[in-house]
Amino acid sequence: MNIKVPTFAALARNRCTANLVLVLGLTFGTVAACAPEGEQALEPEPIRGLITQEIVRTEETMVRRYPGVLEPSEITPLSFKVAGKLATVDLQVGEAISQGELLAQLDDTAYQNTVEERRAALDEATALMEQDQNTLRRQQQLFERNVVSRVAVENAETSVRSRRAQLTQAERALSTAQENLADTKLFAPYPGLINAVEVESFQTISAGTTIVSVYQAEAFEVSFSVNFATASRLVVGTPATVRLADDPSAAFSATVTELGERADTVSSFPVVVTLTETSDFMKAGMAVEVALTFALSEATGFLLPMSAAINEGQIPPHSPGDRVPVDVYVFDPATSTVARRTVVMGGIRENKLVVVEGLSEGERVATAGVSFLRDGMSVRLVEQGS
Repeated sequence: MNIKVPTFAALARNRCTANLVLVLGLTFGTVAACAPEGEQALEPEPIRGLITQEIVRTEETMVRRYPGVLEPSEITPLSFKVAGKLATVDLQVGEAISQGELLAQLDDTAYQNTVEERRAALDEATALMEQDQNTLRRQQQLFERNVVSRVAVENAETSVRSRRAQLTQAERALSTAQENLADTKLFAPYPGLINAVEVESFQTISAGTTIVSVYQAEAFEVSFSVNFATASRLVVGTPATVRLADDPSAAFSATVTELGERADTVSSFPVVVTLTETSDFMKAGMAVEVALTFALSEATGFLLPMSAAINEGQIPPHSPGDRVPVDVYVFDPATSTVARRTVVMGGIRENKLVVVEGLSEGERVATAGVSFLRDGMSVRLVEQGS
């Protein structure tokens, strides 16, 4: 029996045929696995999750915010009308006071002595007046009996007029002394709070020296500065909202009460708003934020978070009414991709962009991770909180 041993060439032909069949039966991934050593197979780019906000609500206004300090609407400095030495001064800044409360007092010994002296002088003038009046009556009676001349009566009348002037002067002197004595006590003109204490106990002070300043607890105002564009849109009576820096949830109504016609610094105009409502826990010196609301230059605007702007940190400074271009990414549901779009911002409200042109209700705008996106990139929507 003849056994045929395959030649090397036949083995080679059979091996190639087997390899060809094997190659045709393998998937693309297997071919990739057999790629020449040192080469990497290309992998498809992963689809990025996208957080968006749907454009559903419009805004017709924008808000500008300004930091400030709560100040009393009116501070009343109190002083003595007379000079003297202070008694003990026991007042604290921020202390509540009631109307008519004694705040400070001078040593009144000298003023009491003066009152006594003036009272004695008045008593003497009164007695002399009565004496001269009696003399005039006697002279008139004697004149009627032709005992004295007309000159004697006229001299008595002159003496009475002189005494009357002296009596009036003595009465005024006593009244002044009594007023000075009363002025050695300093009383609160209204219920309020102590703003500042300017003196110390037992200090000798002159008339008119401010002893203490007070203010009404329910009357506060805030001063700040705005640029010309904002100042030109304000009028006395413009409503405002004041929020406490320590508790932003505490908001109080206010109105613009003063507008500076002249800038205190370059393009900086002073504004004063007065609170129309207050709270018992409000104190002068508290840090606050004043919010002024302005109508947008366009009829409506859409609110977007600041993170939606592709170049968030490059939004240029602007004034109310300015139109500022901003780039955002808009989701295309038909292709599940994002497209870069330039929209127009009409201002900022509550730290959000107010877009007045370039978006429509129902569209979705990327609000997170925009720096990792690119125009035409495939994405999948991610529900908030997922």
